[in-house]
Amino acid sequence: MRHIILGTAGHIDHGKSSLVKALTGIDPDRLKEEKERGITIDIGFADIVFPESELSVGIVDVPGHEKLIRNMLAGAGGIDMVLLVIAADEGIMPQSREHLAICNLLKIKTGLVAITKVDIAEKEWVELVKDEIADFVKGTFLENSPIIPVSARTGENLDNLKKEIREVALNVAPKNTGGLFRLPIDRVFTLKGFGTVVTGTAISGKLSIDDPIEILPADIKAKVRGLHSHGRAIETAFAGQRVAVNLQGVEKESLTRGDVAVTPASFSETKSLDAYLELLPDAPPLKNKSLVHFYAGTSETVARVILYEKEEVRPKDSCYCQFRLQDPVIVVAGDRYIIRRFSPLETLGGGEILDSSPSRRRRKEGIDDLRLLYSGSLRQKISLKIEKSGTQGISLNSIKGWINTDLQSLSDTIGNLRETGEIHIVENELIHDKYFLAIQNEILGTLKAFHRKNPLKPGMSKEEMRNQLRTDARLFNFILAGLKDVQVDKDLLRLRDFKVELSSSEEAFRMKVLELLNKGGFQPPTKEEISSSLKLEPKRLTDILSLMSKEAKAVKVNDSLYLSSRVYDEMLSLVRNFFKKKPEMTVAEFRDLLNTSRKYALPFLEFLDSQKVTLRTGDVRKLLIKM
Repeated sequence: MRHIILGTAGHIDHGKSSLVKALTGIDPDRLKEEKERGITIDIGFADIVFPESELSVGIVDVPGHEKLIRNMLAGAGGIDMVLLVIAADEGIMPQSREHLAICNLLKIKTGLVAITKVDIAEKEWVELVKDEIADFVKGTFLENSPIIPVSARTGENLDNLKKEIREVALNVAPKNTGGLFRLPIDRVFTLKGFGTVVTGTAISGKLSIDDPIEILPADIKAKVRGLHSHGRAIETAFAGQRVAVNLQGVEKESLTRGDVAVTPASFSETKSLDAYLELLPDAPPLKNKSLVHFYAGTSETVARVILYEKEEVRPKDSCYCQFRLQDPVIVVAGDRYIIRRFSPLETLGGGEILDSSPSRRRRKEGIDDLRLLYSGSLRQKISLKIEKSGTQGISLNSIKGWINTDLQSLSDTIGNLRETGEIHIVENELIHDKYFLAIQNEILGTLKAFHRKNPLKPGMSKEEMRNQLRTDARLFNFILAGLKDVQVDKDLLRLRDFKVELSSSEEAFRMKVLELLNKGGFQPPTKEEISSSLKLEPKRLTDILSLMSKEAKAVKVNDSLYLSSRVYDEMLSLVRNFFKKKPEMTVAEFRDLLNTSRKYALPFLEFLDSQKVTLRTGDVRKLLIKM
């Protein structure tokens, strides 16, 4: 079954709801106030099923009154085709014009026109209204669409209207059922025995009973307890259907119109977005930084418009801009939106969302990227978004929830970008080759600078390098693994062709250090004492001692104490001979063995313990390894 959404449009009291009831047998006016006042206040719903064509047409009946345009917009987001309703006795009226303008801005591509109340108008007058409508819709998506005179009261021409609705609906491109599920919520209520129910038009993907679901920006996770469409229980809801979702364990008070039910862990709320904006021909000029009412899906908020490369956009003109929103919304690239004047309320224009997670840009940066997001291919848009995510990359889930497309096309596009080397994938994180190379070059450059500044150090720690680059650990390790010019030695990094080489002066200092350590024996000078004695700055001495340790010329006992390797070997020999005669050794015996003081004996013993030469048991040491 194909599922298409038809929305009504037209001026107040032109008979939209009566026509829907006559076509479907369902009264879309569900509120008591609507019954009493005879006008539609909120969105109403009905449907026509064409079994022979395997077609279901859901009807969204929207209010016509100017003050209720916000409710009309809440119902317009998921519409595939429009039925413009114009009464024969009044003809084209202000809301006829505004509704058609809104449908144009939302890029609804097809529809038809119904002239209602023909039973109270002369035939000649109906023909005049028909000619007026044909002229009115010129240049819009309704140009050359059927214009059908009908009467909801007498039933005149209703069968013909149904037939035309079926023909138009069969030619509508179906919504994307292969994408992630999204359902902008337009109603929230409770049913006894069921609990909380939300309704809306599914604009992408599919949803089944028992599926997990997330409500944003309310940030509520739930489970689907039941699904209905036009009063019928269903197992799975598809894009293009009017759907009622029974949520398990969710309070009605925590949800509101404007929330969106989505596939979990894929979408993010936003309070800023880049967009393409078109103003209506009769709209007033819009200045940079103006406040407007912003509508997308079923959400409404106030936004400040930041115009790029312009200080003002004129009627019938277009531009690129950023909206900074008062409240968070859930939108993706490719969605449509409408803006209305802050005061007095009137529709100004609308357009397409280009990036729902943009960075703030300086006005001098230009807008080439926005032009590409507006008119480029899916491949170009995905590549650009990954590039704009910089050295941090972007997750595959984030890309899925960033743009309105089916998952197979997205997967094929990402696969192609990877095959051509334009992007790299690291554990579901996507990074553009431009920044992949930038990180590689930064690693090489950082190591080169480190070696130049620290010629005696064997390398730079991996953690220090990663912190300096501010790069995700998985990405960092992935890039390191592919860098042939970098040698990874445990937790140290060095350029593969780097070797520690002492200058003649440093070689002379090394000889002097070794001489002092040998001369000191088991009472060696501390690092501070060596530095003072040789007038050698502590950093250079640390580097020389580290090199001596690596070359087995010296042994590091602790941060302040070193032994020459010759003296350390002598210590091991004395310890070995001692344990040939006795199984245990006290600190005093070790001190006397080396003819040193307790000041040195204790750190020497702790070092032997750490090297697993000796084992401390209470106040004595035992030999741990055979020597």
